Amino acid sequence: MGRTNATYRQHLDAYEQRCQSFRRALRRERKPDFDRVFERARNHAHAAGHLNATDPERAAVLSVLVAQEAAIRDLREQLADVQKEQESDGSDGETPAGAD
Repeated sequence: MGRTNATYRQHLDAYEQRCQSFRRALRRERKPDFDRVFERARNHAHAAGHLNATDPERAAVLSVLVAQEAAIRDLREQLADVQKEQESDGSDGETPAGAD
């Protein structure tokens, strides 16, 4: 029988394990951010698996970039909605004089 190639998810798990010393060196408040990077990479595993790349770490980075771009787009849309709401209310976001 022939050999089976490791899946993208298996490569990603191995890459995450290799990065554990980096994670340990991070400040406590940054460790959840590190974990979210790999979570985002896993969320795009279906697309990354189609790359069939010889360097699966590139697929992981691309997956994270796509997820971050989506998050930025969502934040921009939320900001635009808030700005439109403030404009329609005639509010500029500042507290009116004497409202203290």
